[in-house]
Amino acid sequence: MQYSKLSGVEKAAILLLCLGEEASSAIFAELDDLEVRMISRCMMTIDHVPSDIARDVLNECKQVQNKSIGLFVNGNDFMRRAIASSGDDERAESLLEQMASGTEGRPLETISMMQPRMVASLLESEHPQTIALILSTQKSEHASKVVSFLPEELQADVMYRVAKIDRVSPEVIAQIEDALQREIGVVVSKEQKQVGGIDKVVEILGRLDKGGDRAILAALEVTDPEMAETIRRKMFTFDDLVKLDNRSLQMVLREINNDTLTLALKSASEDVKEKIFSNISQRAAEMIEEDLEAMGPVRVSEVEAMQQTILQVALKLEEEGQLVIPGRGGEDALV
Repeated sequence: MQYSKLSGVEKAAILLLCLGEEASSAIFAELDDLEVRMISRCMMTIDHVPSDIARDVLNECKQVQNKSIGLFVNGNDFMRRAIASSGDDERAESLLEQMASGTEGRPLETISMMQPRMVASLLESEHPQTIALILSTQKSEHASKVVSFLPEELQADVMYRVAKIDRVSPEVIAQIEDALQREIGVVVSKEQKQVGGIDKVVEILGRLDKGGDRAILAALEVTDPEMAETIRRKMFTFDDLVKLDNRSLQMVLREINNDTLTLALKSASEDVKEKIFSNISQRAAEMIEEDLEAMGPVRVSEVEAMQQTILQVALKLEEEGQLVIPGRGGEDALV
């Protein structure tokens, strides 16, 4: 390690290691996330700071420290404790996740820092499978924005491929790295990682602007009806009814007869039952409760079918613009 060859980021990392975890935590709190990530990466690679390097760094900051044996540290552990002690638990968790993914998990980290429109422009000429793999490595919120800027004819195909992804070998990732190397910086994992899948598609579609998910699901219905139905069920579940405001839930319940509602509530959570009972007449609620107590065993498939009937009513009313289902893409408030 030669002082003359150290970058500014490397000097900052060494300085913080010299100052200790408490001081580092206070300094991290004043830096932006990108600066924290850059310095933290350097800290993670350091296990010894020679005494002359430590003195030079401290002298440059108008501080002097003399230690004959230099400084021995575990930069990785130091960095993690310093970030975790910054006082902002949510930010610390996010930063630690990003740091972990930089060396162990998410391969194309630089993509996550680019503007979604720029990413879409960069990827739209790539094979849909390549796009799917790259989006599978991104946070769902970022991926959904990228998808929204892709050509419409590509969107459903990419989402279909994301759903089909499970694990990816480092060789495949290396091929993608080579193709993008000249345009973006990337970080590669050394072992197979689980990416993509149905849940990833559900997260991405759930963050698209209002109506964007329906167009993609309609196209997926043609390619793979079973997959499309699985995604729909995961995107809006019976438990999600508690998220509806009272007016919206009452609109849904007016379209449902008591027999369907009773059977649908057979396996419902207490929160869902309480929400529904508070939005129907007291007499109707009492009758349903009595029927549920008297009801014998029922096939799970029958209960789920009735629940899906109610959910389809809610989705239809949403499509007609009569209600808003919280958590589904860009929500337009009703006025």
